[in-house]
Order: sequence, then C-alpha cells, then structure tokens
Amino acid sequence: MKTIGLLGGMSWKSTLVYYRAINEGIKNALGGLHSAKIAMYSVNFEPIEKLQHAGDWEGTAEILSEAAKNVQTAGADFLLICTNTMHKVAPEIEMAIQIPLLHIADATAQIIVNENIKSVGLLGTAFTMEQEFYKGRLTDKYGLQVLTPNKNDRQIVHKVIYEELCMGKVKDYSKAEYLRIIDALSAQGAEAIILGCTEIGILVNQADTDVTVLDTTAIHAKKAVEYAIT
Repeated sequence: MKTIGLLGGMSWKSTLVYYRAINEGIKNALGGLHSAKIAMYSVNFEPIEKLQHAGDWEGTAEILSEAAKNVQTAGADFLLICTNTMHKVAPEIEMAIQIPLLHIADATAQIIVNENIKSVGLLGTAFTMEQEFYKGRLTDKYGLQVLTPNKNDRQIVHKVIYEELCMGKVKDYSKAEYLRIIDALSAQGAEAIILGCTEIGILVNQADTDVTVLDTTAIHAKKAVEYAIT
C-alpha cells in the first residue's frame, strides 16, 4: 500500500472528511483491520485566507509548497491538496516536490467524462468560480462546458463557505439558497453540478436534490484510495 500525502487544514472541517473517507475506503477495499497509510500536514488557514482575499497567491504558494515538501519528507508516495481553491497554486506545488500530485479537477472530470456529461455547473469559492485555473482546466483538457451562477449568487456561495461552513456552521437558509442556485444552473442546461469546494458536501448532498451533484471531496478521496492500493 502506498502512503497517501494530505495537504490539509483549508479548512480542517473538510480535511476531517478526507481522513474519514480515505480510511473507510481502504477498509472497504481490503477488509479486516486495514486502514490508510497517511502523511498529513495541516496548515493554519487564517493567514492563508487573508492572502487569498488580498490576491497574494505567491504568498500562498510559498506556504503550501513548504508544507508539501514536509509531506514528501514524511514518506508520502503521492499528494492530495485537500481544497479546490488552492489548486490555483498546484503548478508551484508540483515544482517543489518529486512525488505525483492527484489533481482534484482531473479526478472529478474523469467521472464526468465517464458519465458522458457535457455541461456542468460549478459551485465553489469566488476564486474557483471566476478564475480560469479550475474551470479552464475542465474546458481545455476535457472539453466540458462549465456554467457558474450569476454574480449575486456567486457572492452568496462564497460567503456561506467562508463565514459558515469553514466555521462549522450549517444553516437551513443557506442550504435552501444553495439548492435554489443548483436548480437555476440545471435550468440553464447543467447536466450535473460540481460541488467545487471541499466544504460544500457538509451542507448539500445528493439526497437533497434530483439534480446530479458531484462531491469533489468524496471523489478525490476515492481516487486516493484507488491509487494507494494499485
């Protein structure tokens, strides 16, 4: 079994979900008392969040590249960045390490392509929904049409992530707003909705809507399990 490297803490709420899902995946795959071999570095999210909103992506890249090197030194055979947004600096992180990086957008896109889906809606932080590092990868590498909410709804999605979900708050009103936004994207032609922030699955899941939703945390964790045991 390979050792899974986790670069987490962004926020720790979703990193907890990763840890549980990966260990459950290994248990289901191998049985007995098997659990995952994991090397994890969990960062302090407060300074990173400030750098994000200041637009200082170089600063975030420096912090996360150093953390990734620590994960590699701890014996990881490959790395997962346990957040969608910080894949913005995935190229810098990849340059800093010698182990493979399992990109969350690639893992998600492979599911979409396998299901023959052509058009997807994308929910996430404003950075993920508005910048090209994520949706551009889905379009350029996989030929997908990516729809995002209107400006007001993007602000709602972003605010809920940082002010509620990352703080461990789950509110019925926010859930209703997310489901409204999901329905709007579906009405615009999205065949499935990417929950493109690792915290969104804490608020919304497939049982809440008839629209197909793709939980990137669950998908990424499952990919890690498959990679670790092959």
